[in-house]
Amino acid sequence: MGATGAVGQVFMWMLADHPWFELAYATASASRVGLQYASTVHWVMPFEMPKSIRDTEVKEFNIEAMKEAGVKIVFSALPAEVAREAEPQLRENGLYVFSNAASMRYDSNVPILIPETNVEQLDLIKDQGYPESGFVVTNANCVTTGLAMALAPLRKYGIKSIVLHSYQSVSGAGYPGLSSFDITDNCIPFIKGEEEKIEKEIKKILSIDPEVYCYTVRVPVMFGHLEAVWLDLEQDVEVEDIINDWNTFKEVSDLPSTPELPVEYGAENTFPQPKYAFWGNPSGMVVYTGRLKKKNGKIGFLLLVNNIVKGAAGGSIQNAEAFVKRFGLI
Repeated sequence: MGATGAVGQVFMWMLADHPWFELAYATASASRVGLQYASTVHWVMPFEMPKSIRDTEVKEFNIEAMKEAGVKIVFSALPAEVAREAEPQLRENGLYVFSNAASMRYDSNVPILIPETNVEQLDLIKDQGYPESGFVVTNANCVTTGLAMALAPLRKYGIKSIVLHSYQSVSGAGYPGLSSFDITDNCIPFIKGEEEKIEKEIKKILSIDPEVYCYTVRVPVMFGHLEAVWLDLEQDVEVEDIINDWNTFKEVSDLPSTPELPVEYGAENTFPQPKYAFWGNPSGMVVYTGRLKKKNGKIGFLLLVNNIVKGAAGGSIQNAEAFVKRFGLI
């Protein structure tokens, strides 16, 4: 749902040749209904559109038609205000909704899922009535996703406080997004609602309760969010311990969209950079860390997350993979 937007395009790309899921139905705004996907989408991805999705017909939001098409899982790239109305309807009709929207993210029985960090929260779908009814699972805010991935293997040290500054690409604002007059040769030091989401979500995802201080900045970069992080830990930890934790971090296996090494550290002092956003295998699903240092007992590092792949559509697809595996539906 929302197949022609920036996040929707990543869904279409990743589902075009997915080993577990078959793309059966794609929706967009009413003006696009009946058109072929390639003729109506403004493709903004940095690679060619897969041939298998070019002739896909854009269809209307019609739950009965979806069911007739065999749809079981719905991936939502809808704006939050639209999702708040549509996603409960889908759930009530027995569909399994994996959403990028924030509209239901903070409901107590809705998981904010990142499989490598908190796959056990999938069990919350039972509180929504599964398996007798449908459910909604959300992924985190894109900045929070990268942060949670880097922090998950460090929880054991006791995280007392987090200071974070993010440098976020324009694709995070969607398409058409920001005016070129606003962002060219400029940085915008405010993204509405973003800081509050990060502060709230990191606690729910990792089941921790640190003090969180953050600034979020929009920068003139196409893809990839860079984050500068400082941690105050309960235990005294050396940088070598942190690197080892990242190098051995793998909580979920056998999911098609999970990288062999989900968090990769680079020792070069110019690493990571947004131009690496689509690196890794699967492309865009690895979180990269670098510039690790210890000062006055605090741990600092930089991280890079692909905001529209791991931080959005790819994360939702990975969530659906975790669901079908955990509940034996493959």
